[in-house]
Amino acid sequence: MSLRISRVDGRRGTARFVDVPWKVHARNGLWTPPLRVTVRDGLDVRANPFYRDADRALFIATRAGRPVGRIAAIENRWHNRHHADRVGFFGFFDCVDDPEAAAALFESVEAWVAARGLTAVRGPVSPSMNHECGLLVDGCDVPAVMMTPWNPPYQASLVEGSGYTRVKDLLAYYLSAQTELPERISRLAERTIRRTKVTFRDLDVSVLEQEARKILELYCDAWAGNWGFVPPSWAEFWHTAKDLKAVIAPQYSFVAEVDGEIVGFWMIAKDLNRVLRKIPSGRLWPWNVARLMTGIGRVKNHRIVLLGLKREYRNRGLIALFPYEAARRGLEAGDEGAEASWILDDNEALVGPLTALGYDPYKRWRIYEKTL
Repeated sequence: MSLRISRVDGRRGTARFVDVPWKVHARNGLWTPPLRVTVRDGLDVRANPFYRDADRALFIATRAGRPVGRIAAIENRWHNRHHADRVGFFGFFDCVDDPEAAAALFESVEAWVAARGLTAVRGPVSPSMNHECGLLVDGCDVPAVMMTPWNPPYQASLVEGSGYTRVKDLLAYYLSAQTELPERISRLAERTIRRTKVTFRDLDVSVLEQEARKILELYCDAWAGNWGFVPPSWAEFWHTAKDLKAVIAPQYSFVAEVDGEIVGFWMIAKDLNRVLRKIPSGRLWPWNVARLMTGIGRVKNHRIVLLGLKREYRNRGLIALFPYEAARRGLEAGDEGAEASWILDDNEALVGPLTALGYDPYKRWRIYEKTL
């Protein structure tokens, strides 16, 4: 059957693009259908603040009129200025096990990127490193938690077969709330708390905008210099924070203070995917809204969506206190646990303490790149 690659845009074209994963993954029980409105928001060049300094093009692959894949080409101008780079990105990649279709989709991205004077393509990022990113290469047998991508194992072969090679890996750790931490870890944590005089207070969701402004400044300070990091604008950060407000778990989201100064934060959200699996259409019909509202309160699994520690406090043993404090609270509440993701595989400031606490990565996503 003949293959066709079409560039789509506008309301109808974007709706077709959003619909493709339902054609590709619908029969795979490990895939969690996202809310279509959320995917549209990630593509909305008018309403999403990310696109104030970025652009994108959407491509769909079809055979005999049936969609078999999709991909987005992205130019993130702020990333390129911040890193003095000339890289374009691909994202929102989904494809059946069809190497010809995948290769044609990537060729479309590469042509669009090259026409803008960029010299490499990196991804997947959907649409940036501050959103969903990475191709799952280890842990495909585990359903995704909220705001993390899932894909079948063969998609790595499709990306690599199109000439892309690994540039960075991102890890996920699962912090169980059902297991007591070793006594030696608890003693060490309590000593560190006394020595540093750190205190933890719950994130105040009732004044989320005020809290978010403080967290953004600290977040940018904590992650400055990390590979691929681009500090989000306030508009972009608040756009995401508002969406998270309904699912933030305030009992596990806290800031760390020393002498009244915020030096770190830890934000956990309820795993909305536990509810989304019961909404296969991904559409917010009234009965699905009711299902979301009633279901989210019963979720006992979570994801750590944001964390940060001021750089001058990294060598004082404080970073290990965050998973300790969350695990202590989770054990008392009787919840399941939380996924910590994404963590750069060479980020020893986080990987080291998690390893010391007895945790091993259980998922791995990969960022690929190809020089044009």
